Amino acid sequence: MSTENLPQSPEQPLRKPRVAVVFGGRSSEHGISVVTAGAVLRSIDRTKYDVLPIGITADGRWALTADEPDRMAITDRRTPSVEQLADSTEGGVVLSVDPANREVVYSEPGAVPKALGEVDVVFPVLHGPYGEDGTLQGLLELAGVPYVGAGVLASAVGQDKEYMKRVFVSFGLPVGPYEVIRPREWKLDPAAARKKIIDFAGEHGWPLFIKPARAGSSIGITKVDGLAGLDEAIAEAQRHDPKILVEALLRGREIECGVLEFADGPRASAPAEIPPVSSHDFYDFEAKYIDSASGIVPAPLTEEQTAEVRRLAVEAFDAASCEGLVRADFFLTKDGEFVINEINTMPGFTPISMYPRMWQESGVSYPELVDLLIQAALRRSTGLR
Repeated sequence: MSTENLPQSPEQPLRKPRVAVVFGGRSSEHGISVVTAGAVLRSIDRTKYDVLPIGITADGRWALTADEPDRMAITDRRTPSVEQLADSTEGGVVLSVDPANREVVYSEPGAVPKALGEVDVVFPVLHGPYGEDGTLQGLLELAGVPYVGAGVLASAVGQDKEYMKRVFVSFGLPVGPYEVIRPREWKLDPAAARKKIIDFAGEHGWPLFIKPARAGSSIGITKVDGLAGLDEAIAEAQRHDPKILVEALLRGREIECGVLEFADGPRASAPAEIPPVSSHDFYDFEAKYIDSASGIVPAPLTEEQTAEVRRLAVEAFDAASCEGLVRADFFLTKDGEFVINEINTMPGFTPISMYPRMWQESGVSYPELVDLLIQAALRRSTGLR
């Protein structure tokens, strides 16, 4: 039978990809994640994408929030919270873990659940544990939803500074001296665990940096000049993570470099230098986010040094099996050697953060950067790849 004279159904308009920006979370970096989300929401091209902001409260509830980036800024030296932005104190958002169903549902006690539509890609701007460490990435893999940034393995490696360094060493990347004190060591013999740190200082000298092994944004880090401040520094690190990392001081210049995944593979940005901050003992949380200490972009390096740090940044990206983006942090020692300190698989993305500034210097604006990351996520499948 000919279909020529049958009524034709009108063509359905193409739906814009829906991006869920997920932010906040249960880590001590909750507030910075909210600030990052504000910058991302402000920059997503609304002519290309539909946007669904989803905040995770400090106690882990997924909340529907207003799409109001201006409320997601640091005010009076205080970071914002998801609790301030949530539409309800009781309502919750649920993402299906059925790969055949990407629909997001919102429910409140005593009310009929409301479907919010399907999500095509998640932009997770969570920092620290319960978001940047592979946990959220695992959930999204189960749900079959593509997402921006590193996968489960790379996220976990990038969050745990001990295993990050172990991976780098196995790939021949230079790392500085470090020691790890595990929770079991503190529990079984705290005196022996403390002596381990003192012995490390005896070998490498004071000062030392005492860090939570699985935190970021320089939270919980203390520079210790001797025995007098050691116990307080240990307690501060353990407030954020029961496993702590001890690092020797590396004397040299702090150099950072961004890596971004393009269609033809990862590329490195122009590097930046973090100069000493006179009002701070080191580049800590207050210097980074509250006092807006500024880095130098591009870093005043020779052509050879710039090429070398960019090469090492991409090598670190590949060594940890990263995807999407990474900020790689180095020390340039007085001997002219680059030593990698760490990578961040979801680096600070606020307007003053170094990662977007380095790419701005490299010819990629903030909105373009956000778009490239979303496009890279949409190109990838979930599961083994």
